[in-house]
Amino acid sequence: MATSITSVELNYLVFRYLQESGFTHSAFALGYEAGINKSPIDGNLVPPGALITFVQKGLQFLEMEANLTCQSDQDLDEDFSFLQPLDLITKDVYQLRQIVKEKKRNLHRDRDKNKENGKEREGEHTRIREKEKHDREKEREKDREIVKYKHPEKQQDDMDMDTDQEDRENVNGVSGIKHGGVDPMDISTDLTSHLFQIPSSDVTILEGHTSEVCACAWSPTGSLLASGSGDSTARIWNLSDKNSGSGMNGLPSVLVLKHVKGKTNEKSKDVTTLDWNGEGTMLATGSYDGQARIWNINGELRSTLSKHKGPIFSLKWNKKGDYLLTGSCDKTAIVWDVKSEECKQQFDFHAGPTLDVDWRNNNSFATSSTDTMIHVFRIGEPRPIKTFAGHQGEVNCVKWDPTGSLLASCSDDISAKIWSLKNDKYVHDLRQHSKEIYTIRWSPTGPGTNNPNLQLVLASASFDSTVKLWDVEHGKLLYSLNGHREPVYSVAFSPNGEYLASGSLDRSMHIWSLKDGKIVKTYTGNGGIFEVCWNKEGDKIASCFANNTVCVLDFRM
Repeated sequence: MATSITSVELNYLVFRYLQESGFTHSAFALGYEAGINKSPIDGNLVPPGALITFVQKGLQFLEMEANLTCQSDQDLDEDFSFLQPLDLITKDVYQLRQIVKEKKRNLHRDRDKNKENGKEREGEHTRIREKEKHDREKEREKDREIVKYKHPEKQQDDMDMDTDQEDRENVNGVSGIKHGGVDPMDISTDLTSHLFQIPSSDVTILEGHTSEVCACAWSPTGSLLASGSGDSTARIWNLSDKNSGSGMNGLPSVLVLKHVKGKTNEKSKDVTTLDWNGEGTMLATGSYDGQARIWNINGELRSTLSKHKGPIFSLKWNKKGDYLLTGSCDKTAIVWDVKSEECKQQFDFHAGPTLDVDWRNNNSFATSSTDTMIHVFRIGEPRPIKTFAGHQGEVNCVKWDPTGSLLASCSDDISAKIWSLKNDKYVHDLRQHSKEIYTIRWSPTGPGTNNPNLQLVLASASFDSTVKLWDVEHGKLLYSLNGHREPVYSVAFSPNGEYLASGSLDRSMHIWSLKDGKIVKTYTGNGGIFEVCWNKEGDKIASCFANNTVCVLDFRM
């Protein structure tokens, strides 16, 4: 005989089930209170189905909480304070995230105004570090979030290693799209990563940094590898020493480029970015203190370039090597005359921090910003020669193709776009990712390159844990590379254009074949990976880690 129960009894049963299952979040409390009492919307009693909706919203809110880029209880409480109970009931997770982001942006904009009035600004968007920092370091974290510079979505040290191995059974997952329609490729998910694991004998671990390593770059002419760290140093490693045994214990010798003089507990001058000139004779570093520095290959400081009023997060040499371009959180970009060590021209047209810069040729370049805009400048011109508007979120990265014909960009609006100076609107709008796109890279292939017979491809890396490869001629997705489980922060093509390396916060670097989109090699370290790069010969790959190390992998197929 069927038994009927009232909505109140049903609500109570669901509430007790959730409570006994450990769900004590305030979102569930809201659902229960609304279910047995009155709706926060109109004051009426809530029918049974409404409680289920509240529970679903509670689950979604927990998902949102797990994916917020907060690393402390204080930050998490701040994010929750941006949301109203009505938001939880009527909005989905994506909308909740957008509400938080928009209210944060407004808050940061107000802080900027305070700075103009002479008040000290302590934060806008900050780059969250992977480990807990002292109070002094927390203050500068707030500034870093401006550009989301290397901030993890989750603490890597808390990841479960057993779950790690189980999840990686899908390491070779890939989906492909062929012209004419969707054709997912059948890839066996039983193949575990150890089948592709690079043996330890082919890995050199470079130790010496005392904080996370944020950047690395090979010299274009030799066996020198540069790394930049949060420990206020850059280092130049001589990898040719490994085989000669001239370094200690046969390991590479190293030059330490100190960015702080005196006490090490001074305000940190993290090395956030670095780049070699085309001849491999000089290394430029950009720092959190707003200064760019130029060093020779002997580790001697040649120049200190001081004009920015905020941290430098992007820095590039032009091909000729006579100009250095820097982009800063002070919303400007500066072209430096390297010979005279002076500012050639400062460009102040963005309404928010400059996130990335990239040369088109020796005299023109592009910049991107949190203000959603992209500008193209030419040295000597007082205003931008082109402005691209179309993104709806912060533009994290801009890159010119090998011939300087097309400009690619990626954004927090979950899109990548391709632009041409001949058009005001984007040529292609690439929308297959499900979360923010952090970086993009062009393949060294196509007409005008050393690999003219291979197709020109664009790679995009996202917080959705995937890398996607795009046919830029048609604006179509070629492959979705699904082997990572955490945000992917860096991708790099091999010099011959046949392989792609990707580095993720899941501690893994994968090497993919561009012929079929499959993993051919993989390496798992002990920290999140912030950058990967190939040497000019294509037989070594460097990756820099959050656990203060740099790993150099010998690559042979």
